[in-house]
Amino acid sequence: MKKLTKLLALALPACMAFTACGQSAGSATTAPASTAATTETTTSAAATPTGEKMELTLWLTPSWKGVFSGDEPGADYDSFFIEAGKRYTENVNPNVTIKVEVIPGDTRDEKVSVAESTNTLPDLFYEGAFTMSSYYHNGSIVPLTDIVGAEDKTDIADGIWENCMVEDEIFVFPFAHMPGTLVYNADMLKAAGLEQYIAGEYEIATWTPDELKTILQTLHEKQPEVYPLSLFAMNNQGDTWNLTWLRMYGSKFFGPDGKLIVNDGAGVQALQYLIDLKDAGLTVPGPESLTSNDCNAMFQNKQVAVSFTNSTLFTNLQTDMNNGTLEKFDARLANIPGDPAPNSFTYVSGFMAMNTGNDARIAAAKDFIRYVCTDPALVLASKNTLPVRETVTKQVSGEMPYLQAYTDNAKFIYNFSNNMPGYKELRNVLFPELQAAFTGEKTAQQALDSYVEKGNAVIEEGRKVSVIYN
Repeated sequence: MKKLTKLLALALPACMAFTACGQSAGSATTAPASTAATTETTTSAAATPTGEKMELTLWLTPSWKGVFSGDEPGADYDSFFIEAGKRYTENVNPNVTIKVEVIPGDTRDEKVSVAESTNTLPDLFYEGAFTMSSYYHNGSIVPLTDIVGAEDKTDIADGIWENCMVEDEIFVFPFAHMPGTLVYNADMLKAAGLEQYIAGEYEIATWTPDELKTILQTLHEKQPEVYPLSLFAMNNQGDTWNLTWLRMYGSKFFGPDGKLIVNDGAGVQALQYLIDLKDAGLTVPGPESLTSNDCNAMFQNKQVAVSFTNSTLFTNLQTDMNNGTLEKFDARLANIPGDPAPNSFTYVSGFMAMNTGNDARIAAAKDFIRYVCTDPALVLASKNTLPVRETVTKQVSGEMPYLQAYTDNAKFIYNFSNNMPGYKELRNVLFPELQAAFTGEKTAQQALDSYVEKGNAVIEEGRKVSVIYN
């Protein structure tokens, strides 16, 4: 923690001297008083924006299009961030401008690694919290704890904050989130006489593992032209669904010391359940050679009855059916089953300040983050995925028919990455073991024993070099 404390000590005085700390003097949209109140900050606001002129660089991977809606003229992935930068310069600090760069998600880690080695890190990053957790531990992302106020903490659920923290330090200011669930073709279930398992149009069904097996077996018998379920283990993409499947029978996955324990009886039972489904012909053949993209495409083309989705993919599916890109069918949501209760997860996205080594730039980056994440007009853009703020959720609930279901489902959310050091590397340890289990090369116990052994070595190595733990 010594290096981390030093980073905080350097950044906080600079932020206090530099910033206007999120005061938005010309906001275009009026929000409820409870939302506006969140613009309070834990640091003292400067009376007048000060500091040298600078251009901050913000990187993001593709997320939502447009500022407040994807159907805006010229809507693109950078639209909101360009607008936020413009408003910050006009309303908060005329000395600071924001340059926005959209980078491909599949080259994100490579680009960050090159930037680290060449001292060319961007000043800001907007990305999913779990994808960046390794960079908290190597010191490339600075803590934001000092710019988070008490009302921010009460307006955003504890489960969301837990995805953004290590120990007591906040590394991501959450802005939006994207829950992951299963998705099913209700038309196929109806045709198979499975109406009792179909939830309401805007609800999330919760099935037990036995109920899911009954659904899949019945579909296999009465709808033989489609595959009942999609599973995938070709690479690490979409691996959060596999992490959730493995928790199906109650495995804690991580022990109190942060080490993997998913090779316990509950974890093995869950993996054996998946193997049994595959061996019984209840899944798309060869999950070891399928990607999440393969499975998503098959569901869209009505080749699979039950698949995976997240809130953004599901919205895109509805949009494509409404505009005629895809043939319409009745797609509904379900949790990955659990016994005694399901586990759910969400991808929390937010803003990060990168450790550029320049105190003034770090202070400016943190001030920009504070502004964007609390400005009443700008936080409304989080409706393009799902808002993390309760005040925004209440404000836009009439526009988002699935929002209440996602909100009710939040009680099942767990922190799938544990925000551990080495999580990026750990992701590449699991899928080869799943492949070995699906092909019969290893038993469920052998595959998970190997995953735990290799994974804990990754975690131990990560802890040795973590600036948080050393």
